[in-house]
Amino acid sequence: MALRQAENPLQEKPKFAELNNLISEKLGGRILFATDDWFAVAENILKESDAEWREGVFTECGKWMDGWETRRKRIPGHDWCIIKLGVPGVIEGIDADTSYFTGNFVPRVSVQAAVLTSQEESSIPERRSEMGSAACEDVMAKVHQLKSEEWEFIVPLTEARPGYRDTCHTYIPTTSRKRWTHIRLNIYPDGGIARLRVFGSATPNWSQISPKQLLDLAAVSNGGVCLEYSDAHYGHPRNLISPGRGVNMGDGWETARRLDRPPVLVADANGVLQVSGYEWTVLRLGHPGRITNIEIDTNHFKGNFPDSCRIDGALIDNQRSSIDNLGTSSIWKTLLPAQKMKAHMRHFYEREIVHKHPVSHVRIVMAPDGGISRVRLVGYVHKVTSNL
Repeated sequence: MALRQAENPLQEKPKFAELNNLISEKLGGRILFATDDWFAVAENILKESDAEWREGVFTECGKWMDGWETRRKRIPGHDWCIIKLGVPGVIEGIDADTSYFTGNFVPRVSVQAAVLTSQEESSIPERRSEMGSAACEDVMAKVHQLKSEEWEFIVPLTEARPGYRDTCHTYIPTTSRKRWTHIRLNIYPDGGIARLRVFGSATPNWSQISPKQLLDLAAVSNGGVCLEYSDAHYGHPRNLISPGRGVNMGDGWETARRLDRPPVLVADANGVLQVSGYEWTVLRLGHPGRITNIEIDTNHFKGNFPDSCRIDGALIDNQRSSIDNLGTSSIWKTLLPAQKMKAHMRHFYEREIVHKHPVSHVRIVMAPDGGISRVRLVGYVHKVTSNL
């Protein structure tokens, strides 16, 4: 990435950026409309992967760019697009990532949001995602019927920064904690943005969930989020609760190799390595519940899976939800004792679960290090009736 010295210091990554990216293509986020797709189509901003640079690669429309880049505007107005969230939810902040857009980045951005019915969404004409194109007058007229320019602003007009390594991320908190289904990204007046990440959590209607219904309480679609972790050198632990199985090693949680590993490894009678070091991550369930089945999937992790994995649980009320150093606190009770892991395999547990009481948070502990693709925590919702 370009290394020009920045005038502004590197922006510190805010806590909301650890939450789920609600518009990720992996979750089903979709571009429904864009005013212009001249140099690069808007769908690129939904990609899970980091933006890349291809030196010397050009298309018929100009320099190949990994992002959404509109033409230099020569008519009144500004460019914008409408995005459907992969899962409806509460948005806490965004990251306007302009990686590699240095002399052509978007100078300013804002975000508006709305809750659309399926009928309102269907009024948007089917999108043609094609470089060198722009929305025709007929499509513009139909989209304008949604009056998206009047949607609530959740991110006010804010200056973005150029796509050099030390300035490419512009983190902006939102001004609303309502539940949304769609957003409108405004870029002023034109330019390029590599990725847009919209951080938050899903908000299911729990009143419609039967207490007798089994479901994955940690899944992104059910409101699960990653709160803390010890290390995420190769892959973020929020991948653990994504839908489906991991597509590759990058689509999971993988740590660096711990430097405190013993020079010579020794195992106990069950084959579990005796090491003092471990890595952990804390997940908040979408709803407190009693976990009855657990799946730990090491899909794609063949030479780098953990030796063992343990899961702890805790029931934390709202007043205590901001405990400092949650991952290393003394609140945890063993939910699933340490289990020997195998490479590239789904591990299922039911009888091994020792904590039968409701939990709202879980801590996944792997020793000494390595990678896990997915974790499923299946159980029944539990209604908390009083403070703990």
